[in-house]
Amino acid sequence: IDFLWYRKNANGSGEDSYGFDSVDQWGRPFPDPERFPSSAGGEGFKHVADKVHAMGLKFGIHLMNGISTQAVNASTPILDVDTGKAYVEDGRQWTASDIGLTHRTCAWMSNGFMSVNTDAGAGRAFLRSLYRQYADWGVDFVKLDCIFGTDYSPKEIMAVSETLKELERPVILSISPGTEVTPALAENITQHVDMYRITGDDWDSWKDVRPHFDVARSFADANKITGLRGRSWPDLDMLPFGRLTDAGVNQGPHRSTNLTFDEQLTQMVLWSMAKSPLMYGGDLRHLNDDTFDLITHPTLLKINHHTKNNMEFGYIHSERTSERNEHSGRSDLTNNGGTVLGLATCNDKNTGGWHSSSKDHICRGFGIQNDNASFCMSKAKLLPTS
Repeated sequence: IDFLWYRKNANGSGEDSYGFDSVDQWGRPFPDPERFPSSAGGEGFKHVADKVHAMGLKFGIHLMNGISTQAVNASTPILDVDTGKAYVEDGRQWTASDIGLTHRTCAWMSNGFMSVNTDAGAGRAFLRSLYRQYADWGVDFVKLDCIFGTDYSPKEIMAVSETLKELERPVILSISPGTEVTPALAENITQHVDMYRITGDDWDSWKDVRPHFDVARSFADANKITGLRGRSWPDLDMLPFGRLTDAGVNQGPHRSTNLTFDEQLTQMVLWSMAKSPLMYGGDLRHLNDDTFDLITHPTLLKINHHTKNNMEFGYIHSERTSERNEHSGRSDLTNNGGTVLGLATCNDKNTGGWHSSSKDHICRGFGIQNDNASFCMSKAKLLPTS
């Protein structure tokens, strides 16, 4: 369940509005009962999660980092999960106003949430209370926003990660936004999270998709798309296919994706080769056959799951002169916009003739009777031989 599930649909309610959030007595966001009737009576998303699990699926929610500004202003008490009562330390009861860092509000949602002082025992107690509640609801996945990229908060990332490790059920941790994320920045947090966004929001526009090629190349060059011990994957954002709504719209009208099918196919191939988590962003209840076949394509899923050392080969050159083409040459595939080639493994019987001549140099050799010119691909321009 995405962004703002705790916010009421009312006049004046918007992305950065104040005073429209459902917050419980302990300062924790709670599903708006009018939008989610099954949450009434303190049930939260438990009934929704149970139904999702009954279908064999996992259940996830979007979260904003920190604590609600409403809770801070109301000085709500903090739940001590060990005692079931208000948190007490140094002989006094602590409240949300004691742990909210008013100078560290979310840059793009300053009226909604602010960072938590994780150096304070009360701050860590709030996080335990918050994520224990989500685990009790049956949450399997949390997307924590306003904590990475331009909103980078490493201490809070580590605090949330440690809190999740204490839970009795595994919960996947995904962080965002991905604006201005570099491989060097990712290096600091990969051992603490399962997914981290490396781009801005991706909607159904080719201008949104295009920058992902450069980002994917940078992370591949930094050896970051292999995952860390099978976890911590760079996230290129959702696949905006099928039936969608416009950005920032809570309830319709629904429309079809603006991407052409070729653009969708290209995006799916890039996401698979970059080993990005494949997060479908459309309405699963109304999938057409083309979209279903694309997001379940067996070859692309194999590439996404099982390939390694995926990288861009930007240059191609001929190894010998063919009889039909009297000159050998080199071309920059990065600017060519034409041929794209993907290989699973040179040991595959279907890739006969391919061999690796060096670490970043692979070649295709043709027999002397073949009219095709042998060629090689490399990651960098070849230096002149004379």
